[in-house]
Amino acid sequence: MATALLTIDLDAIAANWRALDSMTAPECQTGAVVKADSYGLGATKVAHALARAGARRFFVAAAEEGAEVRRALGSGPQICVFSGHMAGDTALIRDFDLTPMLNSIEQLTRHFEALGNHPFGIQLDTGMNRLGLEQAEWEAVAPMAIEAGAELLMSHLACSDEPDHPMNDHQLRAFRAMTDGTGIPRSLSATGGLLLGPDYHFELTRPGIGLYGGRPFDAARPVVRLSLPVVQLREVEVGETVGYSNSWTAEHTSTIATVAAGYADGLHRTLSGKATLWAGRVPCPLVGRVSMDLITVDVSHLPEVPETLDILGPHQTPDDLADIAGTIGYEILTSLGRRYQRRYGALSA
Repeated sequence: MATALLTIDLDAIAANWRALDSMTAPECQTGAVVKADSYGLGATKVAHALARAGARRFFVAAAEEGAEVRRALGSGPQICVFSGHMAGDTALIRDFDLTPMLNSIEQLTRHFEALGNHPFGIQLDTGMNRLGLEQAEWEAVAPMAIEAGAELLMSHLACSDEPDHPMNDHQLRAFRAMTDGTGIPRSLSATGGLLLGPDYHFELTRPGIGLYGGRPFDAARPVVRLSLPVVQLREVEVGETVGYSNSWTAEHTSTIATVAAGYADGLHRTLSGKATLWAGRVPCPLVGRVSMDLITVDVSHLPEVPETLDILGPHQTPDDLADIAGTIGYEILTSLGRRYQRRYGALSA
């Protein structure tokens, strides 16, 4: 089989949600972010696992994602849409009972005119300058939104992965100034904010990357293993080169494994000559360029070459790989290719 195997541990995702939930007070609800197909790991199955663990409020980026999660979960859990009520979303919001987080005066107008009695929340801009009503806009519409029954007020922290960054306190104070006294449940924190402590928790937290084993939740259980099949082995003599642009030259007789995965599968070209694959506990260096479908690995030191080599697993997390590639773990996860065979189960040792 020339298709790589991506193993996804749903029990680990559920355990990570429970661990984050335990860090907040009992009266604080813990939601779950399942946008971008649950960070590339399969929203339908992940949402089921999180619902079984106790999650009752889910967050997606777009109404179309919300409809998929609703089909998976059925009625009951609340599904909030970060992008709000976009033009063309009305039928999806109504038919799939989604809760748009309204981001602008235009969206408030659209929602009230199209779905006057349908639940909604409000997103506020506390300094990130990305989504949400600014303070003057919120002050103008707050009485109307409160009277209409806004179910949640939320904002988003720009620097929560840096606990000492002054922006965290700035946004906290701005959020309190905009929301204190409204009587509406509030949410400021994703994973990073949740880890900043109780001042940032309010009535709802909404962890995302921490569920999937990523920073800044360093205590998270690992969630994925990516095993790449060895397609071919070859002996390379001293002075011979491997891959595009002759970027690696053998300094001694070497055994090179050609492995089925490449940048078409989300393994960034910047990993060329830098990343490590693993044969069990034994590291094996990636040599030469990452190409579209293949990478080459020096396995000269292995007494026996296995059928697969791992590029993600216990010894190399998405964040580790991201550090090598010059990106973040989010991008590694969400780039995992469609060609991978996905299996849901425990990660092997």
